Amino acid sequence: MKNKMVILGLLVVMGCACLIPLKVGPPRDIAVEITPERLTRGEYLAKHVTRCVYCHSGLDWNYYAGGLPKPGTEGGGGWHETVNEGLIGSYDLYFPNITPAAIGNWTDGELIRAMTEGVSKDGKPLFPIMPYERFRIMDKEDVYSIVVYIRSLDPISNTYPKKKVKRLFKFIERSVPKPWEPQTQLDPSNSVAYGKYLSTIGDCVACHSTMTNTAQFIEGMDFAGGNEYIIPNGGIVRSANITPDLETGIGNRSKDNFIGLFKAFQEPIQLPEDSKHGNTVMAWTAFAGMTVEDLGAIYDYLRTVKPVKNRVEKYPGDEVSNE
Repeated sequence: MKNKMVILGLLVVMGCACLIPLKVGPPRDIAVEITPERLTRGEYLAKHVTRCVYCHSGLDWNYYAGGLPKPGTEGGGGWHETVNEGLIGSYDLYFPNITPAAIGNWTDGELIRAMTEGVSKDGKPLFPIMPYERFRIMDKEDVYSIVVYIRSLDPISNTYPKKKVKRLFKFIERSVPKPWEPQTQLDPSNSVAYGKYLSTIGDCVACHSTMTNTAQFIEGMDFAGGNEYIIPNGGIVRSANITPDLETGIGNRSKDNFIGLFKAFQEPIQLPEDSKHGNTVMAWTAFAGMTVEDLGAIYDYLRTVKPVKNRVEKYPGDEVSNE
């Protein structure tokens, strides 16, 4: 009887999903001025913090963490992600082309609405694998800078199949978009507050905070890791516990050690053909381009979060890669 009620509830949700009104209004009437400062800041953010370029480009999974975008693919999209949770739902989508060839007829207001509120030019919701939930708090100047940089990308004429979102994921997709609530521009000298900002727009909080299989955060498990991700060329990897827990988190890492771990991946690392080493979707090489000061700010913030004892097996079922 209980199972029947659950099934009935899901059917009701599925039937009503398309009726959920989006809580987002029309795009703002904004024309972003192009300046050298915005172009420089936007490139830094899009390549190394928000990783727009990493997610929306062609990567080579023979390199650890996909390496860096293949030359000539920057912003052209193509990363394919598919998840099937049976009765709960499924999705099948490609990360879209964000070069001027694809978004050249979008207004700046439409781009900003998509980035920060999760609604596309045609008024339809974006699937929240795009981290607009975190970008929603992004400082206005940082958003403007990313728009300027994206406009500067070389046009690439790539197109991909339309997304397929079913059942409960359809409900989630329509319920997540909300209005942009930008933070006041933060002073980087306030290391903890700025580190929290960077870890949010860098999506550390989403990948490393333990979730259910429908991407709902589990209370009390902020930054405790354990989420499973499918590596594009095969295998599963779990996100690490990055709370300051001494046994299972990063509590024993010094700031220099934390920064050095990222900087060790500044050059793409090719995996040997016969390697049994597990790969990862953690964008090490992209994040390695962050400044020492910004990485240090993230470390300072993570030291303030609640320690959670949660031992994560990084590569489940892979004894060699877990050594």
